[in-house]
Amino acid sequence: MVRRFIHTVAAALLLLLPARAFAGHLSEPLDSLENVNIERIEVRGRRLMRDIGLQHSRLDTTALHDNISLSMGDILMQNANTFIKSYGRGTMATVSMRGTAPSHTQVTWNGMPLNSPMLGMVDFSLIPSYFVDEAGLYRGASSVGIASGGLGGAVTLENRPAQARGPELRFVQGVGSYMTFDEFLRFGYSGERWSTSTRVMYSRSRNDFQYTNYSKLPELEFDDAGNLTGRRYPTERNRNGDYSDLHILQELYFNTRAGDRFGLAAWYVLSSRGVPKLSTDYRDDSHTRAQQDESTLRAVASWDRIVSSVGIGAKAGYAYTDMLYRYMYDLTGTGENMVDGIRSQSYAHTAFAQAEAEYSWHDRLMASARVTANQHFVVSRDESVYGNAGEERIVGYRQARFELSTLASLRYAPIERVGLAASVRWDVYGVKCTPVVPAFFADFVLWPRLNLKLKASITRNFRYPTLNDLYFQPGGNPDLRPERGFTYDGGLSFEITAAGKRVRITGEVSAYDSYIDDWILWRPTFKGFWTPLNIRRVHAYGVESSLGLSADLGRGWQLSLNGMFSMTRSLNQGDAVTENDVSYGMQLPYIPVFTSSAVGRIEWRGWAFIYKWRYYSERYTTSSNDLTVTGVIAPYFMSDISLEKRFSWRWGRLSLRADVNNLFGEEYETVLSHPMPGRNFGFSVGISPDFGRCCRRGR
Repeated sequence: MVRRFIHTVAAALLLLLPARAFAGHLSEPLDSLENVNIERIEVRGRRLMRDIGLQHSRLDTTALHDNISLSMGDILMQNANTFIKSYGRGTMATVSMRGTAPSHTQVTWNGMPLNSPMLGMVDFSLIPSYFVDEAGLYRGASSVGIASGGLGGAVTLENRPAQARGPELRFVQGVGSYMTFDEFLRFGYSGERWSTSTRVMYSRSRNDFQYTNYSKLPELEFDDAGNLTGRRYPTERNRNGDYSDLHILQELYFNTRAGDRFGLAAWYVLSSRGVPKLSTDYRDDSHTRAQQDESTLRAVASWDRIVSSVGIGAKAGYAYTDMLYRYMYDLTGTGENMVDGIRSQSYAHTAFAQAEAEYSWHDRLMASARVTANQHFVVSRDESVYGNAGEERIVGYRQARFELSTLASLRYAPIERVGLAASVRWDVYGVKCTPVVPAFFADFVLWPRLNLKLKASITRNFRYPTLNDLYFQPGGNPDLRPERGFTYDGGLSFEITAAGKRVRITGEVSAYDSYIDDWILWRPTFKGFWTPLNIRRVHAYGVESSLGLSADLGRGWQLSLNGMFSMTRSLNQGDAVTENDVSYGMQLPYIPVFTSSAVGRIEWRGWAFIYKWRYYSERYTTSSNDLTVTGVIAPYFMSDISLEKRFSWRWGRLSLRADVNNLFGEEYETVLSHPMPGRNFGFSVGISPDFGRCCRRGR
């Protein structure tokens, strides 16, 4: 508790940084914001050398800041070819790309890795979309240039300084069903060479939605003659699903006249979440409770300098996580004497450093190199384990691991329409090292008028075991081998403009084929605990596609449509573990074969109507793909609608938004025995004062 208090005080002090900026500059003239009429100019862009052959996409800022109640898990679910395994709002959400596991998706924030050194994955429900300015997805081989171990891909999250000069203030208040409240505040200041920004977000919810429980036995209904007339499943509420999350993000940027750019970002999280009970749980609410509390502090400092054709940069960061999971039960049956059945406490410290350099020759040849180092210190223990004589003892582990990753890349464009690239990565973890990881990329512009481009890549990749895989007690396996694989992919992309550039159509389709050996899987043992083993060879292949349309219809009407579809086969081709193992050739659990999503948006004079649709095909819960009630999770369609109105006055801007989620009241699950909410509603108000207009008006 003392440690959490110290972190809370430190985070609160960060709020004071921009106050001085506001105090001394509100009265200064803001000439840079005056309107200036310029003649029409035409801008032409060349290919980005660093994007040669990459299968990647960037999320639009409109999508990132679409709704205050959304996390990055929600954003990726709707706007990317990924599968989000979610236990419901306010609970864990993990990302799976191209039929791989969540630990095969590498995630970085301002260059620093976010993947847990213990679990190897990232909980995207703890990343507010309003805290992200730029997000990119790198699929398959393209992830090699981001981080090691991205057998499925990588997600990059970035913060950027504000573009407008002068003070900035934005407040958004959201309310929703199930006593849900979301507040977001951002204030800062941008000068000629420096800027600062503070963002605060607080979310809380009772999260006690009502659902029909099909996992329990129904009540039989009879007529007066005793004949069976029907059955009725019990109606229950989501139990123990309440949560509260506090996020504080402080940013500071400074540019020197010599071309140096300095940046500092510090992000603090304080979360307290109940773990919802399964729909198969018959116990009374007051007799048991599971809860997870977490406090996390991440900080990254950066320096960049670009001189002529040379760019160099360095980053350093620190991350600390204090996570406590408690499972409590009542000894007396009154609900007043709760004791810990499980008290799992873990601490993780990570020191991060990175240096990189880039050199270009005549826009045709580019070379780059990067070195990244991470030092992890982890303590994980269960503090409520008792021995045979009743004495209390602690079960867990304490480990440290150093990780070093080096990357060298060369990109070459021999002619305007052809691009070639090669990368080599080599990693050290602890006292071991991975073999060299090569990657090759190529693209070719088939039709310049439509920007029809052919892309192809091939890579080898490795992912070494996490600290929990190796040392968790009981069950860790220090003899695990790294997962290794080959990935091949290719695709086409195009861009069409018509009607005097008032209509723009973009599209992409790609196919991939990957093989992963020594897949790590946790399995139960006869001793009563689980342990990880290298038992699988997985063959994952499929197709991904996207199509986008944006059109200026005239008279203030704007239309945008974006759709995505993917087919993913992720098959177990490993040896049978037992003679009764029938999982060979079967789809991996919780990987849907088909996923699809679409977003439509139409705007007119400050009004906006948004329709969102998504689809997941059936998912198996067992490796043998049993066609039983508990072995298959049914497919579902989901529809959400929103209506927004934006007002603009001399003093600032105001936005009103109403949302209807799960429009048709779909009854569905994403994870077995974890029901999801039915039709629910949300409303938000956003206010952004325009200090520039106010200052000009007062002169």
